Amino acid sequence: MSGLQSIRARWTAPDVGALFVVSGPSGSGKTTLLHAALRAVPGLEFSVSATTRGPRAGERDGVDYHFVTRAAFERLLEGGALLEHAEVYGNFYGTPRAPVEAALAEGRSIVLDIDVQGAAQVRAAHPEAVSVFVLPPNLAAIEARLRARGLDDDTIVARRVREADEQLAEAGEYDYLVMNDDLSSAHTQFQAVLVAELLRRSRRESWTLAARR
Repeated sequence: MSGLQSIRARWTAPDVGALFVVSGPSGSGKTTLLHAALRAVPGLEFSVSATTRGPRAGERDGVDYHFVTRAAFERLLEGGALLEHAEVYGNFYGTPRAPVEAALAEGRSIVLDIDVQGAAQVRAAHPEAVSVFVLPPNLAAIEARLRARGLDDDTIVARRVREADEQLAEAGEYDYLVMNDDLSSAHTQFQAVLVAELLRRSRRESWTLAARR
């Protein structure tokens, strides 16, 4: 056991939790990186978004997403219950505000998987948020990955590639970039960013005090 794999053995929670905002176009591998990081890095919690799209194969309500009707989503939005929201591929997505802000107040760390529209809203509301953008090596890789999924026809794949290009134009607004041209390397890059942020001095004042005793 070495490197990031050994972190859990001696990990202690930070004094102050972090809010991580993670974005990347469909086909970038973002979801794969997130799921692995949640298993590998201690103390991270995934914020479950609400969406008006239907569940995909294997997705569970309340685990992967809160699947709601458009009318229910509009009620959440009108009531100020969403930290951010966006329309993506004709469906609405949003982050419930209360669970995120409660976790941060308790010093827990939260990861948001949201698009560039939502990320901008979160950065405006929480300037301390740490943002990470997952990059594909190129648009051809995005197209190949989308086709390999076998979920969309040619028209939808072409649209997703165009939208991926538009999202990539916003990557410069993020704190960190992770290149997913090799999945093993991308896992290491992504988890290293999360761990480094959780080891910031501002989140570990108790360590300094303990070391001086």
